[in-house]
Amino acid sequence: MKPYIVQNENALYYECGFSCDNALFLRFGADEAYFLTDGRYVAEAKENITNAEVVDAKRDLIKKARDIIKKARLKRIVFDPLEFSVVKFDALSKNLNIVFKPQKNFSQKKRIIKTPKEIDLLETAAMIGRDGFDRFEQILKTCGVGENEKGLHYKAESSMKFGGQNELSFKPICAINENAAKPHALPDKNKTLKNGDLLLLDAGVKYRRYCSDRTRTTEIGDNATFTYKDTQKFKDPFRQKIYDIVLRAQKAAINAVKIGVKASDVDKAARDVIEKAGFGKYFIHSTGHGVGLDIHELPVISPYGSTVIEEGMVFTIEPGIYMPNEFGVRIEDMIAIVDGKAKVLYGDK
Repeated sequence: MKPYIVQNENALYYECGFSCDNALFLRFGADEAYFLTDGRYVAEAKENITNAEVVDAKRDLIKKARDIIKKARLKRIVFDPLEFSVVKFDALSKNLNIVFKPQKNFSQKKRIIKTPKEIDLLETAAMIGRDGFDRFEQILKTCGVGENEKGLHYKAESSMKFGGQNELSFKPICAINENAAKPHALPDKNKTLKNGDLLLLDAGVKYRRYCSDRTRTTEIGDNATFTYKDTQKFKDPFRQKIYDIVLRAQKAAINAVKIGVKASDVDKAARDVIEKAGFGKYFIHSTGHGVGLDIHELPVISPYGSTVIEEGMVFTIEPGIYMPNEFGVRIEDMIAIVDGKAKVLYGDK
């Protein structure tokens, strides 16, 4: 085992089941690990951490980390350069006669294969997230029309949080018509929901820190639904055409998911459907991303994704078509590789 140091909160949690906003974790071997923090968190850290020595570093984590590294007489230590600022890394490494070996996404690479327990947690998060979509659907039917996007955004957050029981994976994206053509649209208080409008919702929650992520696109009216992606009906034929293409693209990508297939091939399966339909230039992002303790993890399902799909990976499949100044459609579900195949984690009922 190569010695390493991590700082990111989710990386900390993955290593020892506890994290806080001021800590470092060092592991030098199977039986030698240290969780460095300050007095605000020491007691709770000791209650939760069983696989590392909890060290009260007082006010200077970097100084204490340097002292421990010196005593260990290491030749090299792995770190993720994406976790450390230049100032903090310089303070940590200055005049230490060891090699600091950078490995981008060090913790995420360790976490790319989920255990069965982690998949269960992610599946539970997906189920809770789907229930939030159902609650938002009911709100739309009772008091959605006439509300502006900021109000809808607030209602979507409330539906997902469910009275404070759930933590959000990310701020929901709730976009009407042409705003839905922006993949990460910000809510517009001047844009008001009307019957016949297209509405896109992208949202997720956390369960025991593990994230969910889901997107549905619907048309506001008596049949508006975020529950069934296969039965979406749009009065406008062009919107229906675009929706049907995106749905076919998503299904093609899910069907392409198999152990041994490259992430780029999964992306290609979705992209080919959209390109053959003549809308390739309007699919402006990757087909998916890993999900776990972070909402965006490895693997990246994109044209450049060289990762080979393996048992235990969890990622989204979310193709989209975005017609500038008109509307956008995205359909997203989380996929786990279980027994060699793609399993949709709580898609439609």
